[in-house]
Formats: sequence, structure tokens, C-alpha cells
Amino acid sequence: MTVHKSAKPDDLENKARSSYFGLPGLDVSVGFPLATPASVFPPCTSDYYHFDDLLTPEEQAIRKKVREYMEKEVAPIMAKYWEKAEFPFHIVPKLGALCIAGGTIKGYGCPGLSMTGSAISMAEVARVDASCSTFILVHSSLAMLTIALCGSEEQKQKYLPSLAKFDTVGCWALTEPDYGSDASALKTSATKVEGGWILEGQKRWIGNSTFADLLVIFARNTSTNQINGYIVKKDVPGLSARKIENKIGLRIVQNGDIILEKVFVPDNDRLPGVNSFQDTNKVLAVSRVMVAWQPIGISMGVYDICHRYLKERKQFGAPLAAFQINQQKLVQMLGNVQAMFLIGWRLCKLYESGKMTPGNASLGKSWITVRARETVALGRELLGGNGILSDFLVAKAFCDLEPIYTYEGTYDINSLVTGREITGLASFKPAALRQRSRL
Repeated sequence: MTVHKSAKPDDLENKARSSYFGLPGLDVSVGFPLATPASVFPPCTSDYYHFDDLLTPEEQAIRKKVREYMEKEVAPIMAKYWEKAEFPFHIVPKLGALCIAGGTIKGYGCPGLSMTGSAISMAEVARVDASCSTFILVHSSLAMLTIALCGSEEQKQKYLPSLAKFDTVGCWALTEPDYGSDASALKTSATKVEGGWILEGQKRWIGNSTFADLLVIFARNTSTNQINGYIVKKDVPGLSARKIENKIGLRIVQNGDIILEKVFVPDNDRLPGVNSFQDTNKVLAVSRVMVAWQPIGISMGVYDICHRYLKERKQFGAPLAAFQINQQKLVQMLGNVQAMFLIGWRLCKLYESGKMTPGNASLGKSWITVRARETVALGRELLGGNGILSDFLVAKAFCDLEPIYTYEGTYDINSLVTGREITGLASFKPAALRQRSRL
């Protein structure tokens, strides 16, 4: 189409276009039949050191069940929903049937899995779709776990059974526009009134918030100046949540801005076990283990896709897998997966034996996400042009890994948590803001 400099925008719209302009794109299997897209997910080929042997029969069974479900039900639809940035609500009942929500929580309809079993299930979900794993993590390892660790017996009995079946969905609201890494300085307020509390403030980046039935909200008690936790039900007066648009990663996850305008919360929905910011760390220590297994799963999936692709796709008369440099990259990816899995597995065992420290969890999360970024970047290179199509998983995983690298503590913040633990010295604030040394 010829465009003249003097043409007005409306004229350009009305110019005669080609007869095929605006036709829908070809299905990837038609447009590029030379390799299988991720909608038909490949078998797992990443367990090179047979880590499955380290799992108990129960853990192996949950891994197999989750893997089969994700490959069959989620893989065929994930690219479509990712592109639309919409959530596939129809899969939620089947996720409930997997019996993984609630993870390690015992009783109240929860599965009571080992930490390793819960982590393995998270990895298997993330292997196929990172957004789906984040949806479960927010619901299970944050909202449900906070109620389990910090709630009253009445709250546990009232809320956990329906959350465990995904009959209701939870979210967890700590981050604010002004306070991300510095979450302990949050400003959302909770003022005591007769029969309950009034919450006022704003939260940001809250996954599941636009459709959650229960919102676990952290706010500063105006009387004690300490951070407390509250269970807020959807649609209460003064509560609203708006979807954050234009994300490039975890597009299926519905992150939102939460607005709290004089929201009343009854006394029986205040979480009695949250009386300071330190109480949130009990939850974050566990959730960071789960988050560390997301990039493990993502890397497994990317490796599996690349392994198949390199054997199917041919150039210069040979499969891409026959070229030395491609084999080197694939082996580097495979080595990363083995190392990530071993650190994640050891982290679970430290937790199960009661030896895990916050520094252990932070090092695991930060180191694993760095290795995963490297692994996915190599996969992006191996797929060439198809490495920027969500149809072949790698481009989607490349984008999805970025928010995971950032949330639950950035790489830098998690490094400083471990640094404080091994040196005994905190370095979160610039030296100029700390009390000056007499030296």
C-alpha cells in the first residue's frame, strides 16, 4: 500500500488494502510443521541424574498426577490465555481435584504433603505454565498458609476447607505502591472501632485480587504501630480491585491494585497470630521455598521443549541437535537443571528437619532464579525465530521468569538476607541513613 505524506489518518484507514489484509494467522502447526509446538507437551527428559529416586512413593505419585494433568489439560490452552492475558477459570475445579492446595497444612481438608511433595507439585505445574503455578502459590503458600500459621482455630475451620478444594480463592496483600522491598514500612492503616477495624490504604501487584473470595490484608495498627493481618471478604463496602494491564510476564495471573476506603473488618476476622512484621516472615520463609521451585519447573519445561525441537528441526541438511554449539548449550541447560533441583531438594530437607533458616531460603530462591534466567536465555537462542513465539513455550517462559526473579524478594534483597545471616551485619539501608560510626 502506498502512503502519501499529505494523507490524513482517516484517509489511510480507508485506503484500499490487500485482499488478504486482516486474515487470521495460520495455526502454528500449519505455518511451521517442522517442529511440534508446546500445546503437545514433550515427555520429561531433564531428570538426568535420576532425582526421582530421591522421592518417596507418595511424592512420586503426586508428581506423576500433576504432570499428567498439566500436560493434558493446560498445555493445549496456555498460549491462548497468555496472549489474551485472561485467566482460564474452567480449570480451577480440576486443580482442586489434584489435592495440592494447602500443601503442607495438615487437617481442615488440606493434603498434609511433605515440603518436598508440595515443592515437586509446584515445579510440575510451572514446567507447563508459570502463571498457573503463581495462581496456586498465592492461593496456597501465602493466603492459606497465613491462615494456618497465624489464624485462630475458628478461622482455620471456617476458611481452610473451601480454600483447599478451590471452592473459594484467596489472595495475599502486602506490597504497596510506595513499599515493595521495604514492605515493613507499609502505610495501609487499621484503626480499632467498636466490633472491629477500619482499613484504609492501597495495595499493588496483588495476584488473584480481582476475583479472590478472601483477601489476606496486612495493615499498620494505628494504636500499636505494628503490622497486623486481616481477612477481608470480596465485595465488602469500600473494597475494590483493578487489574494491572500491559504486563509482559505471568500474563495469565490477574495482578491488581487494591483500594481500601474505610473497609470494616469484624474482630473475628483479625488474624491473632500477626502482631508484627516478623510474623509475616514465618509465611515468607515457607513461600520462598515454593517460589524457588517455580524456576526449577520452568527450566525443566524449557529444556524438554528444546531437547525435542533440536531433534525435529533441520538446517543445512541435519537436525539442529547434530551441531556442536547447540549440544554445548543444551548440556549447559541440563547441568543447570540438575544443580537447581539438588539445591531445591536440599532446601526442602532442611525445612522438614527443622534446620532451615531465612538465609537458606533466600539463597535458594535468589541463586536458582539466576540459573533459570541463564537456562531460559540459552533456550531462547536455540529456538531461533521460534524462540520469540509463545507457541513454543520458551518465549513465554523467558517473560514469565522476570517477575519471579523479582517477587518474594528481589535477587538483591534475598542476597542481603543471606548476607546478614552469615556476617551478622544488616546492609539493607544506605550507610548515610544509618547512625554514623564514631570512627
